[in-house]
Amino acid sequence: MRDKPNETKSNESKGWCLSRRDFLLTTGATAAVLSLGGLFQRKALAEDQAVLLKTYPRKKVGTVSGLRQDEPVFVQYPHDDDYSSAVLIKLGKEAGGGVGPRGDIVAFSTLCTHAGGNLAKSYKPKYKVLGACPLHLTTFDLTRHGIVAAGQATESLPQIVLEVDGDEIYATGVMGLLFGTANNLMKYPVKQ
Repeated sequence: MRDKPNETKSNESKGWCLSRRDFLLTTGATAAVLSLGGLFQRKALAEDQAVLLKTYPRKKVGTVSGLRQDEPVFVQYPHDDDYSSAVLIKLGKEAGGGVGPRGDIVAFSTLCTHAGGNLAKSYKPKYKVLGACPLHLTTFDLTRHGIVAAGQATESLPQIVLEVDGDEIYATGVMGLLFGTANNLMKYPVKQ
């Protein structure tokens, strides 16, 4: 008996042999199914994030009239603990996520996203940045949602979501993960 072109003696002993066409069809179908699974998972994660955003407490953190340009006010949000230390600043120039009449009032965590260095006393009014971090010199641009301007960190500084109601400023959420926590809303941060 003559062997078929796609079959060899070693394949016959295994009991199966996929042609190139069958292999491509099988792997293509598998990739499509896995992609759809990832789509549903991303949708579920997005819905979870929306739910988390809705569950943040609404907390008064200051007043528009009480802020002076380039004079940081220290607050704690979402909890009253060291992991929730934040700075509320009127920058004097429009900023990403800024609120108030000029869109220049922002708030950010004071813990560096790289190693948790304290940035509380590192505001540079001339450049509108927090930093350099005392641990590894990372600096964050407060006019651009706290992105890394220089240094070792790879993630933006968590920005506190603010809203203004008359003269009062309220914190209503956090964009980004606070250093030392697995979930911004958990009571007891993870110790490292």
